[in-house]
Amino acid sequence: MVKKHMTKSFHSFSYNRREQDDFAVIAHRGASAYYPENTMPSFEGAIAMGADMAELDVQLTADKEVVVFHDEKISRCTNGRGRIADYDLAYLKQLDAGKWFDPLFAGTRIPLLAEALDTIQAGGVTLIERKDGAPADCIKLLREKGLINKVVVQAFDWEYLRVFHEQEPAQVLGALGPPAFLSDGRKPEGIAKGLSAAWLDELQKTGAKVAVWNDNVSREAVQLAHQRGLKVWVYTINDPAAANKLLDLGVDGIITNNTSLIWKTVALRARTGNS
Repeated sequence: MVKKHMTKSFHSFSYNRREQDDFAVIAHRGASAYYPENTMPSFEGAIAMGADMAELDVQLTADKEVVVFHDEKISRCTNGRGRIADYDLAYLKQLDAGKWFDPLFAGTRIPLLAEALDTIQAGGVTLIERKDGAPADCIKLLREKGLINKVVVQAFDWEYLRVFHEQEPAQVLGALGPPAFLSDGRKPEGIAKGLSAAWLDELQKTGAKVAVWNDNVSREAVQLAHQRGLKVWVYTINDPAAANKLLDLGVDGIITNNTSLIWKTVALRARTGNS
């Protein structure tokens, strides 16, 4: 197995275990088709299933702890009610974050980002999606753990990315799109939703090196990104036909709830010589 690593040069950035290519299978909120999303079992499952990267979402608690959770409100994925930002860590750690998915996971807790990083980085690479918090909150933790440029940080908030890049230019960033606002706070008036040269122009102002888009991408857009030294990852793909289409376009990564399904798709392409 090739050891995963990252360097300050994005072109030598490696997030997978296959020397011959740079395609990444990225587990969305961990192996969320099989485990409760954004929990330690989900991250452990993603690594066991061979995901190159495990994606997670981060929020801030009332006492400014960085925890892994997707929604602003806690009711969908725990036995609690209200907003995650209104509670301190001690309270949130008492909640059950697994039983909603399956009684087998009763007692699963909301993890700290630090806890998730320790698990994922031992066998893969973490893709951190910012939902709440300032760049400094994430940068401080990554510096303390020696993980600058050993993870990827992404956000729909392009102003967040721009400030993050100013404060820590060595860190690889992914720009999720299409965003509601650009890095200078403007609404993207007149720009179509699909990935395009116009979007890539705006994306590069943030300092991001990855365009993380929905499936509204074209071969031309992917080629334009590659010409600029950018990678293109697409979310959230759980269908073999859609995955095959994107692989034909030359995308660099697929974010999925079902890592096994994407691996099977890639393997079948290799067997038929369509890789």
